[in-house]
Amino acid sequence: MKILRDYQYVEDSDRGASAAIGNFDGVHLGHQSVIDLARQVAPDAPLGILTFDPHPRAYFAPDAAPFRLMSREARASRLEKLGVEMLFELNFNAALAALSPREFAQRVVRDGFGLSHIIVGADFCFGKGRSGTAQDLVRFGQEMAFDVTIAPLMSHADVTVSSTAIRRALSDGDPRSAAAMLGHWHRIEGPVIGGEQRGRELGYPTANMSIDGLHPPAFGVYAVLVDVLEGPHAGSYHGVASLGVRPMFGENQANLETFIFDFSGDLYDTPLSVALVEHLRPEEKFDGLDALITQMDADSRQAREILAAL
Repeated sequence: MKILRDYQYVEDSDRGASAAIGNFDGVHLGHQSVIDLARQVAPDAPLGILTFDPHPRAYFAPDAAPFRLMSREARASRLEKLGVEMLFELNFNAALAALSPREFAQRVVRDGFGLSHIIVGADFCFGKGRSGTAQDLVRFGQEMAFDVTIAPLMSHADVTVSSTAIRRALSDGDPRSAAAMLGHWHRIEGPVIGGEQRGRELGYPTANMSIDGLHPPAFGVYAVLVDVLEGPHAGSYHGVASLGVRPMFGENQANLETFIFDFSGDLYDTPLSVALVEHLRPEEKFDGLDALITQMDADSRQAREILAAL
């Protein structure tokens, strides 16, 4: 997959793609349907995605609580797995935010990336103040010689599939409902970072990962699927993970600590992908380490049973 980040410097060979436009946070089933439509309406054109980084919401409210379901790198990886050939990942800045809907269509879509076909969701808004609509884009396409297809919204269990609905399910400790809307397990991805090695002392050595910048799912203990993405231990495993601030040990920054079943090896700095399968219990503070270990034993047994049934 080729990634382009500047619409003002595009080679002729990179023009003519059929591209879906959006933020694609989570790359959920609604996003996937739009990507499939982009592939179907122009099968002879390169399959592209036009998206933004940072997310416009983060640009306009930089001090707001983290909300992204995945990092930029995880999004690119997921899109590539879906067959996307061209990722137009625009830097969302003051200049881009100031473009009117017409200017965006002319400067970015037509003159910049030279897109041949645009696919957007029915609720798509664009341009300064989000003042442009999907219907406006259809009109601009007619004027500027690019085609536009509007994809219908998708629903699951009478809820419109959206990144907002997925965040809500994760906050409620319901990763299975989130997965039903995503079309895949919700994953936290990143390198293993150094910890205080308390888990090792308790007989549960963990691989620690930051969740900085991501929407935090409900704190607590989860049954998880673990993919070690690189190195001598690369492969897929089962495990149990604690997501939160570790109240037994004072005030801490929230992170994800994963105990991988039947595993032995050094994973520091190794990239992992941890899928949240089921929320076993909330995070809690125990009377002592013996009580904590007893509960960890029970959590591990329960997680093994759940994952064995997948």
